[in-house]
Amino acid sequence: MRSSDFDALVGRTSGLQPWRKAFHALNGTIIATTLVLVEPTRQLAVLIAGLVTLLLLSMDLYRLVQPRANELFFEVFRQLASPRDARSLASSTWYAAGILISVAAFPISDVVSGVLVLGFADPAAAIAGKKLGKRPFLGGTLEGSAAFFATSLVVLTLRHAWPVALLASILTTLVERRSWPLDDNFTIPIVCIGAVVGFGMIL
Repeated sequence: MRSSDFDALVGRTSGLQPWRKAFHALNGTIIATTLVLVEPTRQLAVLIAGLVTLLLLSMDLYRLVQPRANELFFEVFRQLASPRDARSLASSTWYAAGILISVAAFPISDVVSGVLVLGFADPAAAIAGKKLGKRPFLGGTLEGSAAFFATSLVVLTLRHAWPVALLASILTTLVERRSWPLDDNFTIPIVCIGAVVGFGMIL
């Protein structure tokens, strides 16, 4: 496939990407529900998250050095892929790595909060930013960040004291905008959970 054909293939994944947003939220829901209902030990959670991360990372590294594999990735997952996945690790790999670090470093009950924020606040920000975004803010839009903050605050207030939820939501919203060079799917859960734990200890 010519470079121009591949670029056209990648271009088809741009835009609002509703199925990608729904898949993002579904993953967060499934992971959080599993952690609550199954109550896995830290060792088991780390093992499973580690295996998933290793599998996704291996697939990424292979497709990034094999053009045909990369083309196939965008052909098969055109509803779920993103243009930024074309020449770097896929967002799903960053997502899995963020969960891995989270379950390894923090209490499982707090990981649930970070997973839910990642699953719902991040898509809310993307949708609001694309549909309503007019005012620039830290490389994105004020409307997108406001949607992220509001969603995060609702999620965290249901699980934590409101001062903790408020401060964690503010910090996570800022990090969501300034994650580069890391992917926000990696930084959001780690920062959110760390903030919940840290603020919970001092407030």
